[in-house]
Amino acid sequence: MFEDISALSVPQLKQGAAKLRLNQATFDQCLDSGKHEARVKASATEGEKIGVNSTPSIFINGRPLVGAQPFEVFQQVIDEELARLAK
Repeated sequence: MFEDISALSVPQLKQGAAKLRLNQATFDQCLDSGKHEARVKASATEGEKIGVNSTPSIFINGRPLVGAQPFEVFQQVIDEELARLAK
């Protein structure tokens, strides 16, 4: 679904779910109910406020890691943050 983020209309999401062989009835009911809509919108708004503009974006002690990163990048940032906090 992340391959084409312009394809996020309800029919396109349902089609994507079908391609992924998700339980279609459960997916459709959840999407149609709007049960999580407010939470998703609040999360998106919060992300925009802190400058998130791509997926994935991860923060480690406030340090952003943007885009797909190898394990070594995470390890380096975590090690740096642990060392900084130990001072």
